[in-house]
This record gives sequence, C-alpha cells and structure tokens, in this order.
Amino acid sequence: MKVILLAGGLGTRLSEYTDTIPKPMVPLGGKPILWHIMQTYSHYGHKDFYVALGYKAEVIKDYFLNYRALNANFTIDLASGNVTPYQSDLVDWRVTLVDTGQKSMTGGRVKRLKSFIGNETCMLTYGDGVADINLDALLAFHRGHGKMITMSAVRPAARFGELEISGNQVISFQEKPQMHDGWINGGFFVLEPSFFDLIEGDNTLLERTPLEIATKAGELMAYRHEGFWHCMDTKRDHELLESLWSQGAPWVV
Repeated sequence: MKVILLAGGLGTRLSEYTDTIPKPMVPLGGKPILWHIMQTYSHYGHKDFYVALGYKAEVIKDYFLNYRALNANFTIDLASGNVTPYQSDLVDWRVTLVDTGQKSMTGGRVKRLKSFIGNETCMLTYGDGVADINLDALLAFHRGHGKMITMSAVRPAARFGELEISGNQVISFQEKPQMHDGWINGGFFVLEPSFFDLIEGDNTLLERTPLEIATKAGELMAYRHEGFWHCMDTKRDHELLESLWSQGAPWVV
C-alpha cells in the first residue's frame, strides 16, 4: 500500500537542529527519524513511500539519492571510478520525493500527492513521530468499519507528575503517568481516496476543515493505540528519544 509521509514543515520548535536540516532528518541513533518511521511501515510490508517535501527539500532528496553510498563501506578506485562495496545497509523501498511547496499547509501537501496515489486506499503519517503501532491491526480495523478515514489515537505520558488530592491530603501520586483520558491524534492514518476531495488547496490544514468535515459526516474512526508513541517537537523530545534508543528503542518492531 502507498504511504504518504509529511516532511515539509519548518520545525521551528526544534530550531537547534532545523536551522540546517529539516526536522524529519534529525538523527536518532545515527539515522534520520524519517528512516525510523519508514522502517516501521516496511516491517509490515508497506514499502512504497511518497514523501511530501517543502522546507530544505534538497537535504532529503540528497539523502535518498545517495542512500546506497551513505550506508555502505566501499573502496573507490579514483583512476577508473570503480566502486567495490563491502557492506551495505540496503532496503527494498521505493521512495518518491515530491516538492509540495515551501508554504503549503499539511492538507495542501496531501492534496498535491493525489495524482501519485490515484484511486487507492493509502496510509499517511507525519515525519516526526515514532510508535510501536501494529499497522496490520490498524489496516484491518479500517477495512472492517468501511468509513473514509481511520486516525490512530494515542495517550502520551503526562509531562509532569499527577496528583490526586482529597481535601489537602495527597491520596495518589504518579510520576509522569500515561494519560487516562484525553486521546490525541497519533498521526498514523488510513485514508480512502475520497478524502482528497475534502481538501481545498495549499492553505488547508489537514487537522482542521477536512477532518472536521469527515467527523461531522461520521466518516472518521479512531484506532486506539495503547503502546509506545512519542513525537519529536522539541530538543527535550529529541534527547528523550535518543536516550530510549540507547536503551533499546521501544518503537523498533
């Protein structure tokens, strides 16, 4: 199944890195976070990627254009130009890189990929969040309900400790527990092709009008993901994910 990856935003809250590279190229364990997300899809057999580019598109294009060389040990004969590879971290992905405009919003970027996706069900996610989500289960859920859109719903860990107070007495304390309520958009979608028609153009936010229209029409369903999920919005998020990687990344399936 075709997979759309949104990778064109400015990433202003991660400016420590995004002054020079786009957010999806910020590394975790030596690999761009975008690569980690693609590995999750690849594990479940989804290897046909359509990357919606914008800010610093040339960095992502260069990475995939030179992927084989960047992920191999080799000898190069400078006289002949012959290259002898010794070890390669090769993948069997098909990656289509599409410049969807510097100023396009998330919905606009999706709309610009309509001609590439065609009249097919597709998957979609952002280029800055990792999860141990079961994509087989997500897709089966989508096919089972027959609606236009499935959105993954997640409950991230609270940023601060949670107190339960009776009068002035603390009766429960949990340090950074997972939220009990307040499901949020986890960013792993399955879309029917009719969804593209809900997007007007470049200035449309995916998370606003298109999804609001679908919700009112009863066409948006939520797949509850109870496992690991974390997005990389800030330097603090990046440091946490790097730490988790060194301990055995929970998003690796």
